[in-house]
Amino acid sequence: MSDFTHNFWSYYVAIITVVSIIACLILLWMSGKAKVAATQDNTTGHVWDGDLREMNNPLPMWWVGLFVVTIIFGLAYLFMFPGLGAFAGKLGWTQAEQYQAEVDKLHAESAPLYAKFSGMPPEKVAMDPLAMGIGERLFMNNCAQCHGSDARGSKGFPNLTDSDWLYGGTPDKIKETLTLGRNGQMPPMAAAVGGAEQVKNLTNYVLSLSGSPHDSLRANLGKTHFGACAACHGMDGKGNQALGAPNLTDDIWLHGYGENAIISIINNGKVNQMPAQADKLTEAQIHVLTSYVWGLSNRGLAQ
Repeated sequence: MSDFTHNFWSYYVAIITVVSIIACLILLWMSGKAKVAATQDNTTGHVWDGDLREMNNPLPMWWVGLFVVTIIFGLAYLFMFPGLGAFAGKLGWTQAEQYQAEVDKLHAESAPLYAKFSGMPPEKVAMDPLAMGIGERLFMNNCAQCHGSDARGSKGFPNLTDSDWLYGGTPDKIKETLTLGRNGQMPPMAAAVGGAEQVKNLTNYVLSLSGSPHDSLRANLGKTHFGACAACHGMDGKGNQALGAPNLTDDIWLHGYGENAIISIINNGKVNQMPAQADKLTEAQIHVLTSYVWGLSNRGLAQ
């Protein structure tokens, strides 16, 4: 019930639940009180298929008893567990606490498995087949949704198998990224550049930095406006890993390639977020996952 964003809905569901239980009681009482006029052969007079007659017998006691048991169970459940608006239930049970208890139990059971690798540097862990098998499963469960099962990423999600790193590709930086997450933001720059034509000129200059196809005349005109970008990307366009600013000279395009894609980013800006994993994974798991991710772009060193 606590998942609802407004108290109205929790009380709405609670009222429907209570009314449904009361309705079941009324239905049971009415079915016991109602009398149907019977014929001499104790039937209701209803006949189907020529000779199938409905008998006028009371409800079986086992059926009535089962009905009563379900009503009592429903009331007891609402008393013991959360289900009536803000009432938390006498047991104080919550799904969040149960989930956390199960996670803690799993971490405690798997701790001996990770203990072997905790004292090893990531470069050494990356050479251990068992650790890499564990790291692969951690990657598939927590990272592959964005970076792909092959870790090569896609539009908006970095390729982890090359040497192009937004925030640095050392084990320490990878661990920092996994632990704390990243929030990358490029503000809209059209106003600072000076309008649509200047944005197009700047776009061609950016394309020229990596030797990509571009209009050289526009690139020359756009160079003077690159100062608006240099605070993050550097005057040489090689980026700044301290800020997560991409290198614009390597022909690797995270958010799309070509004039239109770059114009869109300059005009609209871009916000990217990688969620922190510290709340999901233990320190030992992050250590193994760091080693695995580092090994993806350092396969020669990790063999």
